Amino acid sequence: MKIILLEDDKLIAEEIKLYFEIKNHTVECYLNGEDLLENANIYTNDIFLLDINMPIKSGIETLEEIRSLNINTPAIFLTSMSDINTIKLGYEAGCSDYIRKPFHFEELEIRINKLVLECSLKKIRLGPNQYYNSSLMELYENNKTIEFSENEKNLLYYLVKNLNHVVPSDTLMDYVWDSKIVNSNTLRTQIKKIRTKISFDFIQNIRGTGYKIGSYSDND
Repeated sequence: MKIILLEDDKLIAEEIKLYFEIKNHTVECYLNGEDLLENANIYTNDIFLLDINMPIKSGIETLEEIRSLNINTPAIFLTSMSDINTIKLGYEAGCSDYIRKPFHFEELEIRINKLVLECSLKKIRLGPNQYYNSSLMELYENNKTIEFSENEKNLLYYLVKNLNHVVPSDTLMDYVWDSKIVNSNTLRTQIKKIRTKISFDFIQNIRGTGYKIGSYSDND
């Protein structure tokens, strides 16, 4: 597991780093938000651990910038602050959980494992770097959300919903366009638009029938 830690207390940062590295996890530590945003590979980690009260850029401001890049990796705030307004701002910024200082490292580990597991269960792997979250109807490539139009999003959702099964073109058109009259050229155009936005083409064209998305493994 790859952890990105934002903590300006060097002693706490070193203790967290040591605890998780002993368990064979990778921990990158940053002393301020600007340094994290400029130097961390924020697209490939599994979790963010962010102190709120930080110099230069707060943990909340840092997470807001991360979320503005359509990165939905889970984030936990580590903070001694307990006022309701701060908690509200943290969740509005996109945090997944809070843990108040001082805390036991084992409790932090439990919370991290829960969030990472929940995230992995929601994600369906469609390519080497592509995951689909069916509950959010979102496709991630290198942990970054790919933007789709409403029709593209519905089309992709229905194909993933029927993973490993061929979906007839007529069925797809009825679902995406809600029984409005459209022709196969319109469907092909939408498929083409999706393909231009992804680096690995996981949509299979089943000639004379329809389309299919199959589950992906490293052996593919």
